[in-house]
Amino acid sequence: MRTIRHTRPINPTTTSSASRPLTVATVLTPLERVRVDVAADGMFEAVHRSSMDELAADVREQRVDAVLVSVARYDPQSTARMADVVREFPRIPAFALLTDMQRSTPHSALELGRVGVRTLIDARSPSGWTMLRDLLARERATDVQYQTLGALDGDLAGAPPDCWRFFELLFTHRPYLSSVRQMGRHMNVVPGTLMSRFYRAKLPSPKRYIDVGRLVRAARLLENPGLSITTVSRQLDYSSPQAFSRHVRCVLGMSPVAFRSSYTGESMLERFRTELIAPHVETLRQFRPATAPPGWYPRSQTRYVR
Repeated sequence: MRTIRHTRPINPTTTSSASRPLTVATVLTPLERVRVDVAADGMFEAVHRSSMDELAADVREQRVDAVLVSVARYDPQSTARMADVVREFPRIPAFALLTDMQRSTPHSALELGRVGVRTLIDARSPSGWTMLRDLLARERATDVQYQTLGALDGDLAGAPPDCWRFFELLFTHRPYLSSVRQMGRHMNVVPGTLMSRFYRAKLPSPKRYIDVGRLVRAARLLENPGLSITTVSRQLDYSSPQAFSRHVRCVLGMSPVAFRSSYTGESMLERFRTELIAPHVETLRQFRPATAPPGWYPRSQTRYVR
């Protein structure tokens, strides 16, 4: 287990101000809860639990981005449950928090390392809390929506703001957008007009972008063996597991089980870019889905800077 004391701070990846904060499930002492809440400062939301069983339930049933466990609260009875969390949810990072030295501290720290918790945050000095925020910022940068927008930022360099807004809504809006009607409402465009503009630009339909984009997020979640297909369908706002199954079959022609074994979040993102971005990149860099210039207005070569 590596101990974090001080490293050069990193800059967190950012998108729109509407992006939700990270959700961190914790098992901490009462004093540590207060200090973690102060350190959060809007960057993350701590969900405090009193036992490892409650924390494991949160990881299974909710959208949790990271796990933070106090060395002082850890006991041998928690080993099996903690090992399950680390093994079944490899995409959810787990950190140990050290704020005080006790007689049991060395044993607890070693036990956490043995079950797979590889990072110990030494918060006995102020720099430790800075490191907690930096580590979570690094995890945010690896989240699928941030990876996606980071890749698209390069693909669509110079695209108009409303074109970028379409993709930003697709990957960051909560609840997730699942229809052209919902997308049009948030872009202040009549759904029929939105579809017509994609058609006239000879682009795939906005529904195709929405459908494949949803599966990029689904593939990333399904990388965690501990998340069932039912849980993933609920987290992605499908009406039922059957609706998720129909969606996968319609878009990819395979079952959810085959989808899980065939795609990771990264490979599904690559398919999204290969199928829907790369063949149309020059069009997208000039595409304005929310506004249409008059017919007499000459096509501009203006490149927009975000």
